[in-house]
Amino acid sequence: MLCAKVCPVNRTGEECVYEGEDKKAKILEDKCIGCGICVQKCPTKAITIVNLPEAFNSTPIHKYGESGFQLFDLAIPLFGKVVGIIGKNGIGKSTAMKILAGLMKPNFKTDKEAEIDEIIQHFKGTEAQLYFERLRDNKITISYKPQLVEQIAKQFSGTVRELLSKVSEEKLGKTAELLDLQKVLDTDITKISGGELQRVAIAATIMKDANVYCFDEPTNYLDIKQRIRVSKVIKSLAKDNVAVLVIEHDLIILDYIADIVHIMYGKENAYGITSQPKTTKAGINVYLSGYLREENVRFRDKPVTFEARPPPEVHRDTQLCTWPSMKQELGNFTFEAGPGIVHMHDIIGILGENGIGKTTFMKALTMIEAETKHGKLRISYKPQYITTQNTSVLEYINDALQYELQLMKPLELHDLLERNLDELSGGQLQRVAIARCLAADADLYLLDEPSAYLDVEQRLLMSKVIRDMMTAKGKACLVVDHDLLFIDYIAEKLIVFAGKPALHGKAEGPFSMHAGMNAFLNDLNITFRRDEESRRPRINKEGSVLDKEQKAKGNLYYTG
Repeated sequence: MLCAKVCPVNRTGEECVYEGEDKKAKILEDKCIGCGICVQKCPTKAITIVNLPEAFNSTPIHKYGESGFQLFDLAIPLFGKVVGIIGKNGIGKSTAMKILAGLMKPNFKTDKEAEIDEIIQHFKGTEAQLYFERLRDNKITISYKPQLVEQIAKQFSGTVRELLSKVSEEKLGKTAELLDLQKVLDTDITKISGGELQRVAIAATIMKDANVYCFDEPTNYLDIKQRIRVSKVIKSLAKDNVAVLVIEHDLIILDYIADIVHIMYGKENAYGITSQPKTTKAGINVYLSGYLREENVRFRDKPVTFEARPPPEVHRDTQLCTWPSMKQELGNFTFEAGPGIVHMHDIIGILGENGIGKTTFMKALTMIEAETKHGKLRISYKPQYITTQNTSVLEYINDALQYELQLMKPLELHDLLERNLDELSGGQLQRVAIARCLAADADLYLLDEPSAYLDVEQRLLMSKVIRDMMTAKGKACLVVDHDLLFIDYIAEKLIVFAGKPALHGKAEGPFSMHAGMNAFLNDLNITFRRDEESRRPRINKEGSVLDKEQKAKGNLYYTG
């Protein structure tokens, strides 16, 4: 093995890198000096060495096998509060929640699960000790909504009503009304959409009599109106004798729902560390800054910054394409759009509820006949749902290889090249599909829900990638998404959809960001302000002085 031959420790006569029983290289962690030579020399790039921050030489709470992922510290639920967890994918957020929910037992770096008394002893003198003591004494009842709601349809057969009735027939009617599920109650669970399935999972969770509620990414598949509705329902659960724990990547929703926030940081699939609790406002701002002052840890090279004022209305002279007035009838659904213009370098956000025609509009644009100065308009389209296939990533994104700095490196695609598409996680597949779309030789790029399955950092990074590619290519892009912070961060103009889901939808715009957001927020009956420190968008508390002032002035977006 080349890695064993080049290891400095091995060359002194001690064994650090060796061949295991499975004929694969193994590394003794306590012997490794972290030089990185084996990482550089390994021909298959199969070795990663991570040096933990000095402050975390303690025993991990949980470890996945030899040289596997290690989790340090836990975010403990607080009664009467909604506690939020924010962090990258792959650093243990779901593992931590499963341990707190009693679905997993930590192993404290050993090869066996710890007993409850061992867990209590490990956390002696902390809030976690009291929590696990109450869990041991059956004083805590937990209701848990998993991250992968798609599994529900594989584990249960029957209608939505039959599923929810098993939880509580008494609460079924009120909960269905709260989460707008009345129309799908008698629909087979395998026939409902991702957004409906998410709300069914949330309904089943809140209908259970519990005093600790855990929600792992409750806004996936939901539009912004549904996210606000769900947030209000989850927030209302927190009472003096009830605690709520939420993992969430939509920062606007996390800010809206949580009282306390824990930041999780580390390295994907290597280790995860949970910060001390912070107020939600301070915690999100610290997360955006990338620097934990108390721990003296910088977990991101650069802070994420937002504009202090709304971007001015963008006027460009070079027209890329136009679309004519459209009207389509698809069964009982009617879609229409007025004529529109796209200019070179435009990045146009598209906002609207689920089932109101956004994807129909995107597909219609792929069919428009338009001429540019180079000839017929060329369109590259990333669909909302990505079909997997037994094709290697290398073959699928071959055109992206020429964009090393713009796509390959920032989207961390090199480690995925030898894998097949059907082996990738949702987030990995999303990054690959976006790279394929942006690498194509086209004039107009259409991205349908590019933030799905991505964590906060990946979403903000994706904004920069898209913007940089449009600048470098001199082209234009239309982006459908439900994450308002993502749209606020990337877009210069907006197309806003109005109507009634599943019945009719109408596309209006493109507008300036200020006009478009005012129109969209008016339908939601919410107002935005800018955080005075990070300048990120925040939802005003309904009925607050600022909320009333902005509504009175008709300025629902923000003024800076």
